[in-house]
Amino acid sequence: MSKTVLATRKSPLALTQTEMVAARLREQLGGETELLKIVTTGDRQTEWSLEKKGGKGLFTTELEQALLRGEADVAVHSTKDLPGDMPEGLAIAGYLPRADARDVLVLRDGVETPALIATGSPRRRLQVRMLFPDAQFTEIRGNVDTRLRKIGSDHVADATILAAAGLARLGIGSWPGVTFHPLGFEHMVPAVGQAAVAVQCRAGETDRFAHAFDARTARHVTLERAFQSALGGGCQTALATHATADTLWFFHDEIGLRSLPLAPADFDRPVEFARATLSYLGFKL
Repeated sequence: MSKTVLATRKSPLALTQTEMVAARLREQLGGETELLKIVTTGDRQTEWSLEKKGGKGLFTTELEQALLRGEADVAVHSTKDLPGDMPEGLAIAGYLPRADARDVLVLRDGVETPALIATGSPRRRLQVRMLFPDAQFTEIRGNVDTRLRKIGSDHVADATILAAAGLARLGIGSWPGVTFHPLGFEHMVPAVGQAAVAVQCRAGETDRFAHAFDARTARHVTLERAFQSALGGGCQTALATHATADTLWFFHDEIGLRSLPLAPADFDRPVEFARATLSYLGFKL
């Protein structure tokens, strides 16, 4: 049996997700797995403002380069970190089954209406402002536990926003000094691909992994990424698109939050559907 090398970031969440992918590959394909742990630019530059630096590819480029050099067989990403455009020579092999895609408002104990919210995401900031129009904002970086500590004990801010899937994968159901409040899609549209773990491979090797991953997640995320590609969005763009079985949830800073009906046939023509929908919403492509 051949060995599959998986390129991954070194953060606790990234390693947890990569171990999940490794287990699935061993189960579906057999053979051994090995993790190639890489520190990305986004991980090294902990003081950078991702918004000001244009965070596109900061957490993915080094993993993709390892794939292209042949040092790894696959790269494992949080799908929401992936830019809309795929580097030449690479492709998505598939996705793990999607977890809870909601965002979670993390409030410091005793706070009902946060005056200062810590998030570096324009998508989250613009949407949570609809819930708390008087709030001020500051940026926050670090792993999930670092961010929770900054709110719960360090009192850097009154609140932050984290992904429900990341909390669940790390086994965090509660944290001292804070309370968790999941946000429905009508209040906070998730990032493109949020809660889905993407497995990337070289373009000519997708057949090797074709049956190892979740087809339903792939259909939904492919539709969401079609909107991202059409608009040229990266993870630091105020764009959010989330597909359920029958509803497309969409947010953009130019038009606000919308929901539109989805039919099964829309998933079969993601690029055409995305362009037609964006045109209907008033975007000039």
